[in-house]
Amino acid sequence: MANGHNKSLVNGHINGANSTAEPRALNIAIIGAGIGGLTAAIGLRKNGHKVSLYEQSQFASETGAAIHLAPNSNGLLRRHGIMAEDFGAVEMGRLAEYNEKGVETRKVDLQEQNKMWQHPWMLVHRVKLHDRLKQVAAGKEGKGTPAELHLSSKVVEVDPENASFVLETGEKVQADVVLGADGIYSKTRQFVSGQPNKLFGSGKAAFRFLIGRKSACEDPEIAKLLENDNELVIWYGTDRRVVVYPCDNNELLNFVCIHPEAESQGGSTVTEWNKQGSLDQLLKVYQDFDPKLLALFKKADPESLKVWKLLDMEVLPTWVKGKLAILGDAAHPFLPHQGQGGGVAMEDATTLSVVLPLGTAPEEIPERLQLYERIRYERANNIQEYSREAGKDIVDGKPTIDMMKYTAYNCGFDEYDNSTNIFTKWRRSKNPNVYWRMPVAFGPAPGPRQDIWGNPRSSLAQTFLTASIKFKTSRTFLQNLFPTESFKFKSPGSVAYASFSTTTLGNMTWLGGGGYNHFGLYIHGVQYTKKDGTTIDGTYMPLLFESLTDPIVSGRDELGMPKVYCAIDIHRRASSYRMAASWQGAKFCDFTLEGLQTVDPSAEKGTIGGEADYGILVHRYIPAVGREMKGKADAEYSVVVPHEEESKVVPSTVKKVEKPTKASVKFDSLDADALPTLHHIVSVLADIPIYEVIGSKVVEGTGVPDVSSARRIE
Repeated sequence: MANGHNKSLVNGHINGANSTAEPRALNIAIIGAGIGGLTAAIGLRKNGHKVSLYEQSQFASETGAAIHLAPNSNGLLRRHGIMAEDFGAVEMGRLAEYNEKGVETRKVDLQEQNKMWQHPWMLVHRVKLHDRLKQVAAGKEGKGTPAELHLSSKVVEVDPENASFVLETGEKVQADVVLGADGIYSKTRQFVSGQPNKLFGSGKAAFRFLIGRKSACEDPEIAKLLENDNELVIWYGTDRRVVVYPCDNNELLNFVCIHPEAESQGGSTVTEWNKQGSLDQLLKVYQDFDPKLLALFKKADPESLKVWKLLDMEVLPTWVKGKLAILGDAAHPFLPHQGQGGGVAMEDATTLSVVLPLGTAPEEIPERLQLYERIRYERANNIQEYSREAGKDIVDGKPTIDMMKYTAYNCGFDEYDNSTNIFTKWRRSKNPNVYWRMPVAFGPAPGPRQDIWGNPRSSLAQTFLTASIKFKTSRTFLQNLFPTESFKFKSPGSVAYASFSTTTLGNMTWLGGGGYNHFGLYIHGVQYTKKDGTTIDGTYMPLLFESLTDPIVSGRDELGMPKVYCAIDIHRRASSYRMAASWQGAKFCDFTLEGLQTVDPSAEKGTIGGEADYGILVHRYIPAVGREMKGKADAEYSVVVPHEEESKVVPSTVKKVEKPTKASVKFDSLDADALPTLHHIVSVLADIPIYEVIGSKVVEGTGVPDVSSARRIE
């Protein structure tokens, strides 16, 4: 690299930084401040990055051009709050075609067709668009830090691997990522491809200029050509054409006059751009066209008339190298025959802003830029090829193709939506082991065990308060709740033990710091026998009521837990604990502990009821869909949650244990009218015999297991 003063733009990421730290902004250098570069600057600024633009020109005012804002590009501007009609853009409402003699060959009213698109097809003065983009990118108003704009900053060398470059002055600039938006004569392109520019002439050149509509219409004959506002008009000759469309609130007419390059020498070399043209030259090139059109040409200001060679380039094998990516004409120069060059550059810029959100680490940049290329490469090159096709000479007095042929492909597209979809899927692919549950259209669901990207939740600060009553009951009654023959009581006696337990969970990270209550039945001393004859000793949970939909859905879908909803109201006092369970105001359970006194927590062992077994056992059942599938399951199997594994994932810390002098739990089965969705459950719970309460307690602590250790038994 050339020697010179170093300008540090290096991102401040620290290797091994804690993942909970605030996401850091990238320092992004954009070489070229045209339409593509400024659009990229706007999006990346809004993302929160620090953006610097390096433009070799002085932005001398340009007066001789307008540009299409087709629906695909206009929609991208509107996402940034840029409404082109606010600075004179005209909606294209009609298309008219004539032969060189002025005979009308086609007339299309586009008003109905335009209703197909989300956004209007606008025609806008290029300089006014550029000024607004510059204002939004570098102005003080708006989200993010204004982009820094460096004029007269010509780049002579780029180091793609280190994201640095050297200016003509010898100054070295260091960034996190470099974007080459420096147009058809791109300097950055050769540092991607490793070769100098390989531009070549397309065989055509174009005059361009603007004429005031008022001035043009002073001639009654000329006025007949311009009787419709919002109309794009094309005159076709065999090997040349004239395209005219309005801008600036229909007050200016933009002319693009495409013809064989040899007749105007529209730039004698591929590096010559915006050459001064002459009116005499223009009239000579189109001498066989309708005299009214030639009279219109004479209204042009000769000083504003420019001519340039229409250049093309072979498709590049790649647009990306290391931390350097090129976009717009630097990557895929466009011929003007579809008016999509600026729009496709905006699409490139939009994709870059999507794949480089705030929080992108510098070491991830090469892969993100490769993803940008994968998203954009096919579409940009397709439209580039369509533009070549649209520019072919006419045959038998008719254009070779209908210029509207590719409209659906070009316009029926939103690159922000497309890129966001692909980028989201790409991010998800980085961690395929995530929970999905309905509705799957929106991606993996956040829950107690993961965020939407599969990152684990912190559970150590979450709180629990569990009240339980363990009682002696009937084995012969409870065994009727076992879902399969694999479940049995370990003891052959007719006495069994079970617990009703209610828990309040708080400070739950995945619920935004909130919490909920649950209330369940736990049957102790159960043994599950596998198909191979081995056994698991555990506590079987046939039912868990919960007071919030979110944990019910995640627990059912991700863990196979037998959860249902009811309201659970807790009344906690200094020496008492009361819980009331109800549905739509119909109370069906009272759970009461009275005379609570604090005891030594170290005397308690095991889990609910003091059981030191292997884990919690549940049975998952998912019904099949379809009237003919009634009674059949899409999935049915038993699940175990091993206590020891759970404690390793999220260790719980008991802060306080209290025991009551009196404990009771009472059910009222009510009827099916009062409990239309729960009576079949509550009526069974109400029939469970409670021979004797043998233990009860209230336990408070921190660290709530996320039940991620749950697994199929077999």
